[in-house]
Amino acid sequence: MQKRKLGKGGLEVSAIGLGCMGLNFGYGPGVDKQSAVSLIRTAFDLGVTFFDTAEAYGPFTNEEIVGEALAPIRDQVVIATKFGFKNGNSTAGMDSRPERLREVADASLKRLNTDRIDLFYQHRVDPNVPMEEVAGTVKDLISEGKVKHFGLSEAGAQSIRRAHAVQPVTALQSEYSLWWREPETEVLPTCQELGIGFVPFSPLGKGFLTGKIDEKTSFAKDDFRNIVPRFSPEARKANQSLVDLLAAIAAAKKATPAQIALAWLLAQKPWIVPIPGTTKVERLRENVGAAAIALGADDLRQIRDALAHIKVQGDRYPQHLAARAGR
Repeated sequence: MQKRKLGKGGLEVSAIGLGCMGLNFGYGPGVDKQSAVSLIRTAFDLGVTFFDTAEAYGPFTNEEIVGEALAPIRDQVVIATKFGFKNGNSTAGMDSRPERLREVADASLKRLNTDRIDLFYQHRVDPNVPMEEVAGTVKDLISEGKVKHFGLSEAGAQSIRRAHAVQPVTALQSEYSLWWREPETEVLPTCQELGIGFVPFSPLGKGFLTGKIDEKTSFAKDDFRNIVPRFSPEARKANQSLVDLLAAIAAAKKATPAQIALAWLLAQKPWIVPIPGTTKVERLRENVGAAAIALGADDLRQIRDALAHIKVQGDRYPQHLAARAGR
């Protein structure tokens, strides 16, 4: 697995990371703890050194799984986690007050069974706490050795600049994929200018770009996709043309649609590191395999030209969640 660098502080990670959220949160019933630990360790064996979690996943239990899985190899991996929701509950609103931020750092260190957090993201921008206060508190945690690098998630360009002026931002984590390209407008140019790495979550469109989901697919009752407008049966049917495009390119490359979607992200910038998640070892191997697929200029032109004629249908979030992003 090739390595990539995030930010200017020397943080080196595998070109593809592992998003651990779905192991037990967000997408219906997860897998049992031992299966989750086993999958994380298999990812490491396949070359993955970048693992993403958050206090809000569970809440709290996802960090414990990641901590247990990575304890034997702690010094060979990079662990990212997040703060920013009231009591760790993603439905309760934001809370990035300095005192809360410190509480989260200490609690996350215990759950992760580690003495430092490699990358500490603000999960969403808190409109009630100045970004300078957030960045300043993380700066203090860095000086104390509890945190190594500062990150933001789903922040807008202005918030990124304000934070970066106080404490250099190593990485921005936001949704980015072939069916959500909004970061290309303002956020990616800002990251390029400031030397900030970019970590796309949902790089496979929450599973849709794998080609394994169609208009007839049903989700578990507690699966987040049930409330996502883009996953209505009508939207799925309308968006099938994008998956068909990926399938055609994949066939020519002897690859899968998921691998082409990930390879496309890797080809955009050398400082982009997608973090696809999965609960299945065969999908993990497939995703990791994308790092070995090189898309040439002609391939990228073909995708770009085809995308110009495909309008993705449906919002990526319901309205109450969309309001949290891009601040």
